[in-house]
Amino acid sequence: MAPTIVRDGQFRLFFFSREETRIHVHVAHTDGEAKFWLTPQVVLANHTGLSVTQL
Repeated sequence: MAPTIVRDGQFRLFFFSREETRIHVHVAHTDGEAKFWLTPQVVLANHTGLSVTQL
């Protein structure tokens, strides 16, 4: 299950409830996806298809 946290324009932020224990969020867009670690600071974990501007 991947509940949506927020939608902003064409971006959807969500998380998988049974994934890693380290806090992070996934971002989906029609162009691609990204994953950000939220602790201890916000860091881009990985991405595919998104431009630097979109990130």
